[in-house]
Amino acid sequence: MSLPEINSRERFKPILFTNDASNESYYRISLGNLQFGGDEIVLIAGPCAVESEEQILLSATLAKEVGVKMLRGGIFKPRTSPYSFQGLGMPALEWFRKAADKVSLPIVSEVMDVEQVDQFEPYVDVLQIGSRNMQNFSLLKRVGQSHRPILLKRGMSATYWELINAAMYIAEEGNTQIILCERGIRTFSDFTRNTFDVAIIPKLKQECKLPVIADPSHASGDSKLVIPLALSAIAAGADGIMVEFHPNPQQAKSDAKQALSPEQLKTLALQLRSLAVAMGRRFGE
Repeated sequence: MSLPEINSRERFKPILFTNDASNESYYRISLGNLQFGGDEIVLIAGPCAVESEEQILLSATLAKEVGVKMLRGGIFKPRTSPYSFQGLGMPALEWFRKAADKVSLPIVSEVMDVEQVDQFEPYVDVLQIGSRNMQNFSLLKRVGQSHRPILLKRGMSATYWELINAAMYIAEEGNTQIILCERGIRTFSDFTRNTFDVAIIPKLKQECKLPVIADPSHASGDSKLVIPLALSAIAAGADGIMVEFHPNPQQAKSDAKQALSPEQLKTLALQLRSLAVAMGRRFGE
C-alpha cells in the first residue's frame, strides 16, 4: 500500500460520530479503509521484533491470510536487561515497510525517543508510545506535533488519570489522532506477566470517547492466555486487539513465551469473527 503523505493533519483528523441507538458520541480514526472506533474490530499482529527480512515477510503473509488488518513489529526494543536482544535498528524498519507493502497492510512500530520520530515517520503509518515511555513528556510532545496517528500504551503502573493526562500531552500539541491501549498493569498478582485491567476499557470508551484497543500478549506473558483475554477485551467494548505473533515462536529472539503461533493466530481470528457477529460488529471484511 502507498504510505500517506505527511502533509495534512486533516487527512487523519478524528471525527465525532453519534451512535443512533445509544445517542452517545465517540471518535473514529480512519487510516485508509481501516477505521478505529466504529463497528469494526481491528486485529493487529506481528513479531515482537523484526529479526530478518525473511521472518517479517513470512509473518506479514501469514497475518494477511487470516484477516489481520495492521502489522506490528519492533525495531528498537526497550528491554529490562541490557543483555537482551535490542532490535536491529533502521535496516529492520526498511524490511518491515517492504513486507507490509507486499501484502498491502499498514504498520505500527514503537519510537523510543524524540530523535527516532523523524526517522520513523516516512516508514510507519502509526507511531507507538510504549508502556515505559507513557510519561516521557518530551516524546509525548514531539509525537503531538506529528501528522501520524499515535498508539499510546498504558504504563505498567499508570492509573486511569495518568493515562488520560499522557494522551492530553499529545493532544495539546495538536495531534488528536490517539488510540489508547490497555496492556496490563503491575500488581501483587504474580501468575501472569501483568494484570489485565479489563474494566478500564469501557471506562475509557465512556469518558474520553477515544478508540481503545487491548494488548493481551503483554498483559499475560503467556500465549495460552492471549485468546481468552482478547475475547474479554472485545466483550468489554475494545475496538481492536494487538498481539505478538511469530512464524516459529520457539525461535523468537524476544518474548517467545507470549508469541502466538500461526495456528493460534488463525484461531483468534476465527473467534473474533464469531464474537463480532454476536455483538453486531464487523471483523475481517
